[in-house]
Amino acid sequence: MATTTPDTGARNGVTGTGGGGETAPMTHRQIMEALSGLLLGMFVAILSSTIVSNALPQIITDLGGGQSAYTWVVTAALLSMTATTPLWGKLADLFSKKLLVQIALIVYVAGSVVAGLSQSTGMLIACRVVQGIGVGGLTALSQIILAAMIAPRERGRYSGYLGATFAVATVGGPLLGGVITDTDWLGWRWCFYVGVPFAIIALIVLQKTLKLPVVKRQVKVDWAGALFISAAVSLLLIWVTFAGDKYDWMSWQTAAMVGGAILLGAVFLLVESKASEPIIPLRLFRNRTITLASLASLFVGVAMFAGTVFFSQYFQLARNESPTMSGVLTIPMIGGLFVSSTVSGLVITKTGRWKAWLVSGGALAAGGLGLLGTIRYDTAYWHIALFMAVLGLGLGMMMQNLVLCTQNQVAPADLGAASSVVTFFRSLGGAIGVSALGAVMAHRVTNYVKEGLAELGPKAAAALGKGGSGGGIPDMDKLPAPIRTVMEDAYGHGVADVFLYSAPFALLAFVVTLFIKEVALKSNKAESSDEAAEAKA
Repeated sequence: MATTTPDTGARNGVTGTGGGGETAPMTHRQIMEALSGLLLGMFVAILSSTIVSNALPQIITDLGGGQSAYTWVVTAALLSMTATTPLWGKLADLFSKKLLVQIALIVYVAGSVVAGLSQSTGMLIACRVVQGIGVGGLTALSQIILAAMIAPRERGRYSGYLGATFAVATVGGPLLGGVITDTDWLGWRWCFYVGVPFAIIALIVLQKTLKLPVVKRQVKVDWAGALFISAAVSLLLIWVTFAGDKYDWMSWQTAAMVGGAILLGAVFLLVESKASEPIIPLRLFRNRTITLASLASLFVGVAMFAGTVFFSQYFQLARNESPTMSGVLTIPMIGGLFVSSTVSGLVITKTGRWKAWLVSGGALAAGGLGLLGTIRYDTAYWHIALFMAVLGLGLGMMMQNLVLCTQNQVAPADLGAASSVVTFFRSLGGAIGVSALGAVMAHRVTNYVKEGLAELGPKAAAALGKGGSGGGIPDMDKLPAPIRTVMEDAYGHGVADVFLYSAPFALLAFVVTLFIKEVALKSNKAESSDEAAEAKA
């Protein structure tokens, strides 16, 4: 039996969660005061994911890594974020949400500080795992706390603020990372240190402004479920990363890893079906909207992370731009994301209708990725900018609103679990997408380089060796002009293939959203709770 003890002076949103009474609604100013620390935490989380994107070529070169390490520096954080998101969400239903988000910030700070001291790619990857655990908490808890403070109808407006923060951090991260990397007296290590002050400020602001009711419940955390889902996801991502490189896609290693992941997934489902407080309550998937929103989020994750991870390689290796300019050149995509997430949030708040935004977003994301699949190293930039803007508009319409439509369909007791389920599938799609597409790109680039060198003649391979690529990330400035053109063409074509292969996933997200039943956003939490059961149809 759950009881609710309000914090002293708590201003806990539109309705209370205990005692059956309603409290006075928070004013916009009060909400923004409480939301400021939350938005700052979200900013830190996204910043940590994007700030390394334009610095990665330099980081991997300095630490002596190759394409596999390049991919794993990104994937490691996504993996730990994905695996721990359901756990953070479930803990939010059992413990103080305020305490949990503060713990997530502390974990992030610890991982960031040690990451900046890394002496090898292995050490950096391990630190990125720790960072990812903190980021998983920040991304999941931001949505959950927002929902705990604000009624569904008003939530669209404030979800737009989260989307805008995501956009600013996404564009600010690569720009800041590029400037830091290009500044001699700073260097790439400051890409990990720079988020620490923001995280500390977020801790202080949250302590002073975030007032939520404390729900006291008898708690039994499903650690077995957390273990098995983490193991299943990890094994799947390890297979995707190395398949086609270390071993063939059709091999005994593939059979062992895929079979092991399926077995671990089956054990996880068995554990969840018997757990009193499961990490992911399987009964949630009886609700069609939650099931379809989770599936759409899985596909959106592939598109979203493909758009943020691989552009740095395109601009730096295919177009010879600096890390700073690589960030500047991605502004059209982030601008589109910023505009669509903000505008859609405001319109959804006024109308209570959200499905048209999801459907339109899926169509635009698929179209943008398909267009980006046609680019080459010498494509006119204004074409690329237009294609990026289309992709950004689509992603902005989908990401926050998939969580929003899910939150509208569950009782308050399941708010954390339901929100984190959608976030989990988005992160899972991104992690699998980055791993698989990174492996595909490495394979395609190798083939394009071989084809280009064959056209140049037998002396090309020897000249490439003198250029010092060594099988890792090439230093374009050290390559002879004809071979440099071959490498630029190979990376331009390889990244385009990544976007082309991502487009069908965005198209699947579009198709899935067509089948989601629209239920208008409720004007208060009580109404949302009372009608949650009706949405299962």
